[in-house]
Amino acid sequence: MITTSYMNGHMTESDGRGGVEANQEEPQQWNREMAVDCPGDLGARTLPVRRSAQLERIRQHQEDLRRRKEEEGRNRQELDLTASIRLKKLSQNPKVGIDNPTFDPIEGPGGPLGLPPNLGAPTLLELEELLMSLKQVQHCLSDGQSQEDVELVLQLVQKTDFQKAFNIHNAVAQHMNRPSPPFPHTDRAQGLAHEVQSMVHNSQHKEGLELNTLLSSPHVQAVLLAHDCVAEQEMQLEPLTLDGPYEALTQWGGETVKIVRMEKARDIPLGATVRNDMDSVVISRIVKGGAAERSGLLHEGDEVLEINGVEIRGKDVNEVFDILAEMHGTLTFILIPSSQNKPPPIKETVVHVKAHFDYDPSDDPYVPCRELGLCFQKGDILHIISQDDPNWWQAYRDGDEDNQPLAGLVPGKSFQQQREAMKQTIEEDKEPEKSGKLWCAKKNKKKRKKLLYNVKQNDDYDSEEILTYEEMALYHQPANRKRPIALIGPPNCGQNDLRQRLLSSQPDRFGGAVPHTTRNRRDVEVSGRDYHFVSRQAFDMDATAGKFIESGEFEKNLYGTSTDSVRQLINTGKICLLCLHTQSLKTLRSSDLKPYIIFIAPPSQERLRALLTKESKNPKPEELRDIIEKAREMEQNFGHLFDAAIVNTDQDKAYQELLRLINKLDTEPQWVPSSWLR
Repeated sequence: MITTSYMNGHMTESDGRGGVEANQEEPQQWNREMAVDCPGDLGARTLPVRRSAQLERIRQHQEDLRRRKEEEGRNRQELDLTASIRLKKLSQNPKVGIDNPTFDPIEGPGGPLGLPPNLGAPTLLELEELLMSLKQVQHCLSDGQSQEDVELVLQLVQKTDFQKAFNIHNAVAQHMNRPSPPFPHTDRAQGLAHEVQSMVHNSQHKEGLELNTLLSSPHVQAVLLAHDCVAEQEMQLEPLTLDGPYEALTQWGGETVKIVRMEKARDIPLGATVRNDMDSVVISRIVKGGAAERSGLLHEGDEVLEINGVEIRGKDVNEVFDILAEMHGTLTFILIPSSQNKPPPIKETVVHVKAHFDYDPSDDPYVPCRELGLCFQKGDILHIISQDDPNWWQAYRDGDEDNQPLAGLVPGKSFQQQREAMKQTIEEDKEPEKSGKLWCAKKNKKKRKKLLYNVKQNDDYDSEEILTYEEMALYHQPANRKRPIALIGPPNCGQNDLRQRLLSSQPDRFGGAVPHTTRNRRDVEVSGRDYHFVSRQAFDMDATAGKFIESGEFEKNLYGTSTDSVRQLINTGKICLLCLHTQSLKTLRSSDLKPYIIFIAPPSQERLRALLTKESKNPKPEELRDIIEKAREMEQNFGHLFDAAIVNTDQDKAYQELLRLINKLDTEPQWVPSSWLR
């Protein structure tokens, strides 16, 4: 059972779902939506509520509605009998006045001492008796004001409208106080009588023989037979529904009232949220996975009148929370069905998405039910099972289906984009403009080579693009077409060493793509093995066509790794190993290569210093901080594209973990963007 409230904003009710509105000046007007549940042990099995008792409560609710409508439309001034000063004094001092013997309680079988069946029932008076009593009281009063008051009442009683209403009151009161027949305890009275006869047949007591004779009488047996026939019909009016949900519709007062009965098991929440609409309690949301959704009998917009005989109308959602906390087992609802015309439910297709942002419902002022909010992190796989509410989807987190009985609420894609766009507009930072070119240093044994990246062409996402979700699907790589492995990380984090170790240890399994270059071929080099030697014009044409995953210029010569080179290596059956810059991920992921991207993250600053010292490096503290900060920025800006991450605290452990992740691609299907499989 869950209660929540909107804190810094509220959802408008114009379209049933509403948009986001800032409302920080009036925090008292929070809209609240509560997820109702019935925890605890299941209650003991109880007898079914009689149909007559349920209809009686329904009639009472309908009568309340009718009276409420009549009072709203009544414009005439009503007679105020308490305006009399004398009557006010009489009400304040009940000892003043004269007792009217007409209203004295009647002793004996018809009086209060003899009314156990109708204890507390009002006495029905004839109109003539009422007039005689009023005249008698008028003559006994000596005060002039009191006599005028009684005269006023007499004039009222003598009016035709009052007399008709008086007769209707008596007729209804007589009918309402008529005792209803008792509910039968059994429909086997004849069988019980035969059992008693067999027990007392050989009795030596006079009473036993007399009882046997009495039960053997044809008249008594006929009465028992009639009793069993009536009892069987009476007990079948509303059968127990322990085998499944139960629903019945009743027309009363021009409205349809629905009676719903369902069983809620111990380990299954009810899965419904309610809200207050004036004095009504309305079902606001049906949550997937709960007893309400499985029964299909409760619907959004239904007004709850009663639950297990307890009146709900007029109660706050917190009171409903307390009432339902004590209820479990069989739940019987009396509802006014929603007037909204909804299309018949269709079986929704589960959509699998990868989250590209972190979400914590405890920090979200707009979530309609905070405790139903589903917390997730960037990179988590979510199974979206309902998008009925475009603003708040219902989802399960991958791997938590067994531990998550109810679906959770996550922001819808368009809703998340809208509020993030609003946030960016309000909290716009004046960031320095990006330079047109980004230089990244790369060392080799002989020279320091600088690679040039065009940020405008290779930047993965535009700075104004809002990341939400990416639709995913399961993919198992074929045995003859291995996915390329892209190692991403800041400098000096060991990704190049890990790549070289894999190439050296298993050359028949792993390989590197042959790069393209515009420089002249050396005597010891073989075209297609060391480089693909091409003209500058051909290189520029391929670069313009987007065929290079990454490219750069060194000493007036162009170098680049093309998707065709990676594809050629994959066609040989080997696994292509790549060490790339994050800016190259967009081109790689937009190809048909289906890469598996692993982020190599640095350890703590002290551990990173120790690892670099082993490599005969002596980094400065600011250099270590720059590496860690660079890793943080890469994870923040591109973490949604990573398939896995390895913290390189130890080179051997990192190598074994990398090998384990690569081997898993052969044995387990992996989540990939669904666009890759179309």
